[in-house]
Amino acid sequence: MSTHGRAVDESTFVRTYTLTRGRTKPRHLLGLETVLDAGPGRPGPAQAEECEEILALCRERRRSVTELAGRLRRPVTAVKILVSDLLDTDALVVPVTAPYAASDTDSDAGPSPQLLAALSAGLKRKWPDAIAYPQAG
Repeated sequence: MSTHGRAVDESTFVRTYTLTRGRTKPRHLLGLETVLDAGPGRPGPAQAEECEEILALCRERRRSVTELAGRLRRPVTAVKILVSDLLDTDALVVPVTAPYAASDTDSDAGPSPQLLAALSAGLKRKWPDAIAYPQAG
């Protein structure tokens, strides 16, 4: 690899590290296929400019975490961290729609992981000081 290529890789890594303020894990359980919609809240003043880009994309239409990462050309983990920040401020929401619920024909099936993630995110927003239980994974 050339010196120039190495410098570009290092600057991308440093930018991603500063973008997430050194965090390596999102606070919310988000899958690659998690769909997001713009919510009623607003991002905080200290949030990265990429948060505004995420919101603009989600205002156009619902977007998945994977699609957002591709459009921003950022690592999925970094996008999940930014999305978690936006979920905390209600600027983004995980819509609970028919695809997230168990179908009527499969009534013995439990709730989907997406429904549980949306429920967990809502409960954490409502009661942020509640006892935290370790996440599986």
